[in-house]
Amino acid sequence: MVLVGVSSPSRPLSPCLLHQSSSFASSSLSFSRPRAAGLVRCNLVEPIKFDNNGKPSWRSSIPLLSSSSSSCDPSLSSSSSVPLPLGFSASSTTTTTIRPSLENAFANKNDTRLRIFSGTANPSLSQEIACYMGLELGQIKIKRFADGEIYVQLQESVRGCDVYLVQPTCPPANENLMELLIMIDACRRASAKNITAVIPYFGYARADRKTQGRESIAAKLVANLITEAGANRVLACDLHSGQSMGYFDIPVDHVYGQPVILDYLASKMICSDDLVVVSPDVGGVARARAFAKKLSDAPLAIVDKRRHGHNVAEVMNLIGDVKGKVAVVVDDMIDTAGTISKGAALLHQEGAREVYACSTHAVFSPPAIERLSSGIFQEVIITNTIPVSEQNYFPQLTVLSVANLLGETIWRVHDDCSGGFEPYSSLGID
Repeated sequence: MVLVGVSSPSRPLSPCLLHQSSSFASSSLSFSRPRAAGLVRCNLVEPIKFDNNGKPSWRSSIPLLSSSSSSCDPSLSSSSSVPLPLGFSASSTTTTTIRPSLENAFANKNDTRLRIFSGTANPSLSQEIACYMGLELGQIKIKRFADGEIYVQLQESVRGCDVYLVQPTCPPANENLMELLIMIDACRRASAKNITAVIPYFGYARADRKTQGRESIAAKLVANLITEAGANRVLACDLHSGQSMGYFDIPVDHVYGQPVILDYLASKMICSDDLVVVSPDVGGVARARAFAKKLSDAPLAIVDKRRHGHNVAEVMNLIGDVKGKVAVVVDDMIDTAGTISKGAALLHQEGAREVYACSTHAVFSPPAIERLSSGIFQEVIITNTIPVSEQNYFPQLTVLSVANLLGETIWRVHDDCSGGFEPYSSLGID
């Protein structure tokens, strides 16, 4: 299993820290600054610049990150040495210091009215986002009573602040959703100015329409719950379907994890003539087409399937040519891996040389791990929108971080800026 920090090729991003998922022995939740181990090495062309709000400036020229080394070594100089900011480490042969102006930026970063709090669903991603933004995670107490009820208390003032609550509604979906609602309510009652629910993975998104009579549309119900709890805005990553944004009566910022995966695939040095992008079903054709266009306009293939029940899929045939090619199967999520594994088997039958699986959300419901680690995939590439437990690691798995993507989006939402011009056009912020 590989943990990789990457940045979008369409815009320079600062290095992203990667950490193993934290384990919490007690029922209360507390955070500390992450360890310096496991950093990704990069060579900065020039020092990272920070504006008056303590935000990294996009004008800093930062190259692609490489997973081959383990620390950052920015060449910053000054007459006096000060402690390095979180995420930087000096090499053994170089004395690294920070200019006084940069030191002042870090000293004043907590003067901002922006606050980030994390739920218990994915604390490691929340910490990475805070690290990218140069902020500390807000102090919050979350615990569960003996009967399973959830207790939330903010342990710092948020009066008049823009509050961002990072909480994917991943399994256990109902627990994490209820926790998010109570966190929103706590912030509303603490007189927060604006409350944004940052939902890297939006559970119940697949229940977005009625396919049979007398079915519920749970995605709309969850949207109503989040709105009525007091959220002013939602920031989501790779929703299962675009119409889910219309279920909210509040603004929704929808960002895509594609730039992170595309950047990693570019580092694989695969010849563009050998690539073919594959959609695992007809519903994902638009997603696969957009992905193929950014991979040197690679050809497209479609797996036709017949679904006989929930979490059960049967592959029928393949539309397109994959013989002798490297097939990249693109989907928004991997749940039981039935669709994507049967599609991969079909691709091998049709003569594909290698098969890569790319997905933003790794739900990994049983028996997904057995199917993905069976050897039919050259590599399974996912992001950390959902934490992957250690027992679910397998050799072909690669986890990329979306912390830079979400952190930059939070800054731009906070600054009332859009992503319509470079280097932020790939964020998908309107």
